[in-house]
Amino acid sequence: MRIGLIGSGRIGGTLAQLAVRSGNEVVLSNSRGADSLTALAKELGPLASAGSVAHAAETGEIVIVTIPLKAYATVPSDELNGKIVVDTNNYYPDRDGRFSELDDGSTTSSELLAEHLGGSFVVKAFNTIYFEDLSNQPQAPGSPGRRALPIAGDDSAAKEAVAAMIDMFGFDVVDAGPLSEGWRFQPGTPAYNVRMTADELSAALAAA
Repeated sequence: MRIGLIGSGRIGGTLAQLAVRSGNEVVLSNSRGADSLTALAKELGPLASAGSVAHAAETGEIVIVTIPLKAYATVPSDELNGKIVVDTNNYYPDRDGRFSELDDGSTTSSELLAEHLGGSFVVKAFNTIYFEDLSNQPQAPGSPGRRALPIAGDDSAAKEAVAAMIDMFGFDVVDAGPLSEGWRFQPGTPAYNVRMTADELSAALAAA
Protein backbone atom coordinates (compact mmCIF):
# COMPACT_ATOMS: atom_id res chain seq x y z
CA MET A 1 0.00 0.00 0.00
CA ARG A 2 1.14 3.56 -0.66
CA ILE A 3 0.43 6.08 2.10
CA GLY A 4 0.61 9.80 1.42
CA LEU A 5 1.44 12.19 4.23
CA ILE A 6 0.42 15.84 4.18
CA GLY A 7 2.55 17.11 7.02
CA SER A 8 5.66 15.21 8.08
CA GLY A 9 6.48 16.52 11.55
CA ARG A 10 6.59 14.48 14.74
CA ILE A 11 3.34 12.59 14.24
CA GLY A 12 3.64 12.41 10.45
CA GLY A 13 7.26 11.29 10.57
CA THR A 14 6.46 8.62 13.16
CA LEU A 15 3.52 7.34 11.12
CA ALA A 16 5.81 7.17 8.10
CA GLN A 17 8.25 5.11 10.16
CA LEU A 18 5.48 2.70 11.21
CA ALA A 19 4.25 2.44 7.62
CA VAL A 20 7.69 1.62 6.24
CA ARG A 21 8.30 -0.84 9.08
CA SER A 22 5.11 -2.61 7.97
CA GLY A 23 6.29 -2.82 4.35
CA ASN A 24 4.32 0.09 2.92
CA GLU A 25 5.49 2.86 0.60
CA VAL A 26 5.21 6.41 1.90
CA VAL A 27 5.19 9.74 0.11
CA LEU A 28 6.18 12.57 2.44
CA SER A 29 5.11 16.19 1.95
CA ASN A 30 4.85 19.44 3.83
CA SER A 31 4.34 23.14 3.21
CA ARG A 32 8.07 23.77 2.90
CA GLY A 33 8.60 21.54 -0.13
CA ALA A 34 10.20 18.19 -0.96
CA ASP A 35 13.77 19.40 -0.44
CA SER A 36 13.09 19.85 3.27
CA LEU A 37 12.20 16.15 3.56
CA THR A 38 15.09 14.59 1.65
CA ALA A 39 16.96 13.63 4.81
CA LEU A 40 13.90 12.04 6.41
CA ALA A 41 13.10 10.07 3.26
CA LYS A 42 16.70 8.82 3.12
CA GLU A 43 16.57 7.83 6.78
CA LEU A 44 13.35 5.87 6.22
CA GLY A 45 14.85 3.93 3.33
CA PRO A 46 13.89 2.92 -0.21
CA LEU A 47 10.16 2.68 0.52
CA ALA A 48 10.02 6.41 1.29
CA SER A 49 10.07 9.38 -1.05
CA ALA A 50 9.40 13.10 -0.75
CA GLY A 51 7.20 15.21 -3.00
CA SER A 52 4.77 18.07 -3.14
CA VAL A 53 1.54 18.11 -1.16
CA ALA A 54 -0.38 17.58 -4.41
CA HIS A 55 1.82 14.59 -5.29
CA ALA A 56 1.28 12.96 -1.88
CA ALA A 57 -2.47 13.52 -2.25
CA GLU A 58 -2.58 12.16 -5.78
CA THR A 59 -0.46 9.05 -5.23
CA GLY A 60 -1.49 7.94 -1.75
CA GLU A 61 -4.05 5.16 -1.49
CA ILE A 62 -4.68 6.40 2.04
CA VAL A 63 -3.64 9.99 2.77
CA ILE A 64 -2.87 11.15 6.30
CA VAL A 65 -3.35 14.84 7.05
CA THR A 66 -1.22 15.81 10.02
CA ILE A 67 -0.94 19.61 10.00
CA PRO A 68 -2.18 22.25 12.46
CA LEU A 69 -5.93 22.67 12.32
CA LYS A 70 -5.59 26.35 11.40
CA ALA A 71 -4.13 25.24 8.03
CA TYR A 72 -6.88 22.73 7.14
CA ALA A 73 -8.16 24.86 4.24
CA THR A 74 -4.78 24.46 2.48
CA VAL A 75 -5.34 20.72 1.99
CA PRO A 76 -6.00 20.13 -1.73
CA SER A 77 -9.53 18.88 -2.34
CA ASP A 78 -9.44 17.91 -6.02
CA GLU A 79 -6.55 15.48 -5.60
CA LEU A 80 -8.27 13.83 -2.63
CA ASN A 81 -11.68 13.41 -4.21
CA GLY A 82 -12.95 9.88 -3.53
CA LYS A 83 -9.98 8.98 -1.32
CA ILE A 84 -9.68 7.88 2.29
CA VAL A 85 -8.24 10.74 4.33
CA VAL A 86 -7.04 10.24 7.91
CA ASP A 87 -7.29 13.38 10.03
CA THR A 88 -4.96 13.56 13.06
CA ASN A 89 -5.80 17.17 13.95
CA ASN A 90 -6.79 18.58 17.31
CA TYR A 91 -8.18 22.01 18.06
CA TYR A 92 -5.80 24.08 20.18
CA PRO A 93 -7.09 27.67 20.35
CA ASP A 94 -3.74 29.03 21.56
CA ARG A 95 -2.14 27.71 18.36
CA ASP A 96 -5.01 27.75 15.89
CA GLY A 97 -6.97 30.82 16.90
CA ARG A 98 -10.65 30.68 17.77
CA PHE A 99 -13.24 28.82 15.70
CA SER A 100 -16.69 29.79 16.95
CA GLU A 101 -18.29 26.67 15.49
CA LEU A 102 -15.90 24.50 17.50
CA ASP A 103 -16.26 26.57 20.64
CA ASP A 104 -20.04 26.22 20.62
CA GLY A 105 -19.95 22.52 19.74
CA SER A 106 -21.94 22.87 16.52
CA THR A 107 -19.32 20.87 14.63
CA THR A 108 -16.00 19.10 15.18
CA SER A 109 -12.51 19.69 13.82
CA SER A 110 -12.62 16.64 11.56
CA GLU A 111 -16.01 17.68 10.21
CA LEU A 112 -14.46 21.00 9.21
CA LEU A 113 -11.86 19.15 7.14
CA ALA A 114 -14.50 16.84 5.67
CA GLU A 115 -16.64 19.82 4.65
CA HIS A 116 -13.63 21.47 3.03
CA LEU A 117 -12.69 18.33 1.09
CA GLY A 118 -16.24 17.50 0.06
CA GLY A 119 -15.65 14.24 -1.80
CA SER A 120 -13.23 12.48 0.55
CA PHE A 121 -13.92 9.78 3.13
CA VAL A 122 -12.50 11.34 6.29
CA VAL A 123 -11.61 9.22 9.30
CA LYS A 124 -10.42 10.81 12.54
CA ALA A 125 -7.51 8.88 14.06
CA PHE A 126 -4.08 9.16 15.73
CA ASN A 127 -5.01 12.37 17.58
CA THR A 128 -4.96 10.82 21.06
CA ILE A 129 -1.37 9.58 21.28
CA TYR A 130 1.98 11.31 21.72
CA PHE A 131 4.46 10.70 18.95
CA GLU A 132 6.90 8.99 21.35
CA ASP A 133 4.19 6.55 22.39
CA LEU A 134 3.22 6.02 18.78
CA SER A 135 6.80 4.94 18.15
CA ASN A 136 7.41 2.92 21.31
CA GLN A 137 4.12 1.20 22.11
CA PRO A 138 3.15 -0.90 19.05
CA GLN A 139 2.48 -4.55 19.87
CA ALA A 140 1.51 -7.63 17.90
CA PRO A 141 -2.21 -8.46 17.64
CA GLY A 142 -3.43 -10.35 20.69
CA SER A 143 -0.67 -9.05 22.99
CA PRO A 144 -1.86 -8.58 26.59
CA GLY A 145 -2.55 -4.93 27.36
CA ARG A 146 -2.24 -3.86 23.72
CA ARG A 147 -3.05 -0.16 23.42
CA ALA A 148 -6.20 0.79 21.55
CA LEU A 149 -6.76 3.94 19.51
CA PRO A 150 -10.17 5.46 18.69
CA ILE A 151 -11.47 6.29 15.23
CA ALA A 152 -14.57 8.05 13.93
CA GLY A 153 -15.94 8.39 10.42
CA ASP A 154 -19.05 8.33 8.29
CA ASP A 155 -18.04 5.65 5.77
CA SER A 156 -17.82 2.06 7.04
CA ALA A 157 -15.45 0.87 4.31
CA ALA A 158 -13.07 3.76 4.98
CA LYS A 159 -13.11 3.00 8.70
CA GLU A 160 -12.38 -0.66 8.01
CA ALA A 161 -9.39 0.29 5.87
CA VAL A 162 -8.03 2.69 8.49
CA ALA A 163 -8.63 0.18 11.30
CA ALA A 164 -6.66 -2.42 9.35
CA MET A 165 -3.81 0.06 8.91
CA ILE A 166 -3.79 0.91 12.62
CA ASP A 167 -3.75 -2.79 13.52
CA MET A 168 -0.83 -3.28 11.11
CA PHE A 169 0.96 -0.41 12.86
CA GLY A 170 0.59 -2.19 16.21
CA PHE A 171 -2.58 -0.98 17.94
CA ASP A 172 -6.12 -2.17 18.58
CA VAL A 173 -8.99 0.01 17.36
CA VAL A 174 -12.25 1.19 18.90
CA ASP A 175 -14.86 2.72 16.58
CA ALA A 176 -16.45 5.74 18.25
CA GLY A 177 -19.10 6.07 15.53
CA PRO A 178 -19.71 8.77 12.90
CA LEU A 179 -17.41 11.74 12.42
CA SER A 180 -19.70 13.88 14.56
CA GLU A 181 -18.76 11.69 17.53
CA GLY A 182 -15.09 12.62 17.21
CA TRP A 183 -15.56 15.07 20.08
CA ARG A 184 -15.53 12.03 22.39
CA PHE A 185 -11.76 11.76 22.04
CA GLN A 186 -10.72 15.36 21.53
CA PRO A 187 -8.46 17.20 24.04
CA GLY A 188 -9.91 17.30 27.53
CA THR A 189 -11.83 14.03 27.32
CA PRO A 190 -11.06 10.84 29.30
CA ALA A 191 -9.73 9.09 26.18
CA TYR A 192 -7.22 11.77 25.22
CA ASN A 193 -3.54 10.82 25.47
CA VAL A 194 -4.10 7.97 27.94
CA ARG A 195 -2.94 4.42 27.29
CA MET A 196 -5.96 2.10 27.40
CA THR A 197 -6.98 -1.34 26.22
CA ALA A 198 -9.94 -1.62 23.86
CA ASP A 199 -12.36 -2.31 26.74
CA GLU A 200 -11.02 0.61 28.77
CA LEU A 201 -11.17 2.93 25.77
CA SER A 202 -14.76 1.94 25.00
CA ALA A 203 -15.72 2.87 28.56
CA ALA A 204 -13.86 6.19 28.33
CA LEU A 205 -15.59 7.11 25.08
CA ALA A 206 -18.97 6.33 26.60
CA ALA A 207 -18.14 8.46 29.65
CA ALA A 208 -17.14 11.55 27.63
